[in-house]
Amino acid sequence: MLLDLAKALSFFTCIVAVYHAAIHPFFVPGARWEERLALALMKLALAACVCFLSGMVFTWPTRTNPDRSLQFTSTLPVRFFFWSSLGIAGLFLSSWYFSDLVQQAAPFISSRTLQRF
Repeated sequence: MLLDLAKALSFFTCIVAVYHAAIHPFFVPGARWEERLALALMKLALAACVCFLSGMVFTWPTRTNPDRSLQFTSTLPVRFFFWSSLGIAGLFLSSWYFSDLVQQAAPFISSRTLQRF
C-alpha cells in the first residue's frame, strides 16, 4: 500500500517536472533561440533525473510489487519521459523553423498590407 502511494506520488512529480520542462522553452518572450535551447536542455535534464528516480520506485524489488520484473526502460515514468522529450524536441524544432520563416516573410507581409490601405 505504501509502495503504491509512492508510485503515484513519484509519477505525479514526474508529470510536473516534464510539464515544467515542456512549457518553459516556448513561453519566454524576447529570448533568443540559443538561450531557450540551453534552458530547455537544463530543465529537460532535471526532468530526466526525476523520471528515472520515479522509474526506480516503479521497479522496487519487493514481493508485493507486481512490476519488479520489468526492465527499467519499460516502466511508465521512463516511457513518459522518452515520449515527451521526443514531442518537446519536435515542437522546439518546428517553432524554431516557423520563427525564422516569419522573420523572413515579415517585410513582404507588411508591405503588402500597407499597399491595400
